[in-house]
Amino acid sequence: MAAHGSKTVIFAALAGNAAIAATKFAAAAFTGSAAMLSEAVHSVVDTGNQLLLLFGMRRAAKPADAKHPFGYGLQLYFYTFVVAVMIFGLGAVVSILQGVEKIRHPEPVHAAWVNYIVLGLGVIFEGAVWVVALRSFNTERAGRPWLKAVRGSKDPTVFTVLFEDTAALLGLATALIGVFLSEALHIPMLDGVASVIVGLILAGTAFFLASESQSLLTGEAASHDVRIGIARIARAEPGVDGLNQALTMHFGPADVLAVLSLDFRDDLPAGEVERTVTRIEKAIKQAHPEVTRVFIEAQSFDADRRAGLAQDF
Repeated sequence: MAAHGSKTVIFAALAGNAAIAATKFAAAAFTGSAAMLSEAVHSVVDTGNQLLLLFGMRRAAKPADAKHPFGYGLQLYFYTFVVAVMIFGLGAVVSILQGVEKIRHPEPVHAAWVNYIVLGLGVIFEGAVWVVALRSFNTERAGRPWLKAVRGSKDPTVFTVLFEDTAALLGLATALIGVFLSEALHIPMLDGVASVIVGLILAGTAFFLASESQSLLTGEAASHDVRIGIARIARAEPGVDGLNQALTMHFGPADVLAVLSLDFRDDLPAGEVERTVTRIEKAIKQAHPEVTRVFIEAQSFDADRRAGLAQDF
């Protein structure tokens, strides 16, 4: 996913959440609905999350320097993790506490029609953003199953917005049902129950996003296909007797480090080893443009095995 595509999704989400957040707060203050207040908090948190993602993308785009020789790409994964923490801490916890308070001290919702109008507008805004995020994500997943695509994605920005807005739509539906039932059945506590359910939806979303981002933040390898491709290219060179190991790590969605340990033919002149290394590096980068750095060491298989580093491919 190109950075431009990711930013388009984030800007769309930012505009949608900012447009509805103030309206939800006004409606919550006017009607006294706990579910509406939870939705207002949710929209504010989502707006802050989009700003954090944009800031993370800007930080990640900084060029490498002496302090960060491999660049700042991991900053994007860090801020995605912060987003997950915010969804839980400011969204889920506040919604659940607000709901529990409304259950303990139920009060009728006033002028429920205001909630219906605002929540309906929320569905329109959030739905539009969800469609944009879904189209971008579908382009990235290229026909793969959803869960497999999310697990394999190295760009958290699009699926973060997609899951945020999926949670938002579920929250809006829950709030609508809660307000309707509390008024229709004359059971005010159902509004609080809806608020608690919104909080649980946010907690589940936060847990999933935190799990995905921490994996990327702590050094996730390139995809299986990329790793197999790198190994195949290295083994195809006539001067290479064997591949001891090939390690990869994502420093960003399109910034992969590859480190190879190769066993070259013993009769290969030093100059030919250098040319072979150059050909391998060039071939890897051409076949897999996301691989931006390739480091190759020459070491016999026996020496590598004695060091306890040999791997099977």
